[in-house]
Amino acid sequence: MPNNLIIVIMDSCRYDSFTAAATPNIDSIGAVDRRFSYASWTSPSHYVFLMGLMPHASPQHVFASEVYKTEFVKWVDRLGVSDLSFKTFIPHLSLPKVLKDAGYRTVGRVSMPVLNQYTTMSTHFDDYKLMSNHNDFSGMVDEIEFRDDEPTLYFLNLGETHYPYMLKDAPIISGVHGVFKRLDEGESGMSDQATEFFKADQMDMLRNQQIRCVEHIDGLMGKLIEKSPENTYFIVTADHGELFGEDGYFGHGPVMHEKCFEVPYVEGIRPPG
Repeated sequence: MPNNLIIVIMDSCRYDSFTAAATPNIDSIGAVDRRFSYASWTSPSHYVFLMGLMPHASPQHVFASEVYKTEFVKWVDRLGVSDLSFKTFIPHLSLPKVLKDAGYRTVGRVSMPVLNQYTTMSTHFDDYKLMSNHNDFSGMVDEIEFRDDEPTLYFLNLGETHYPYMLKDAPIISGVHGVFKRLDEGESGMSDQATEFFKADQMDMLRNQQIRCVEHIDGLMGKLIEKSPENTYFIVTADHGELFGEDGYFGHGPVMHEKCFEVPYVEGIRPPG
């Protein structure tokens, strides 16, 4: 039977936040690579993932079109499905569609409102929902189950590493996430609260909190790995990075900075035992 596939996307997780964290469970899957996101914020980056393209390296002296084709062919080794190719993904350019056609059950669990089930993000998923809690990777892990007669794709977007990094007392800033939060509470428009740029010590505190959130996720990854069959292939990455004051920036999105695109990338088959 083809390999089960679990794609774990740590929203907004910087590469150096990941490497600064203790991640023994994720490390058991494979070595971390420094990769780059195709986009600087959540929604477009996830659309690229669902095309079947993971964060890219930055190879020189090659034709970009050939790199894309090579990326699609990698699904053969990841899943053990021999007849996948670039042509398999045409015309839909949809990983869940390709996997459904290959007999997979497709399940999506997301934390960010911009990825909710009413968007086209949910297309070709058998089961797709926005979690009621922004930081509920634990709830996702509890829901996950596997079937002996049907391989499964789990596509998981985690909010723990996204601002405010599970801090109850973190200052609220303007942005898509803040807007959706207020709309859910019955308010309209932006907050009346003045948005004052964070001081350097606050930036350091927020980055350190993101590192702690990575370690929290890694603990839950241990539970997920233990729960998964041995023929499960894992991809653990981030959709984009984050700025913590470098060159006068905070956050991500309309930001052109290396730290906004630099992400961790780990892949490999479930470790035995």
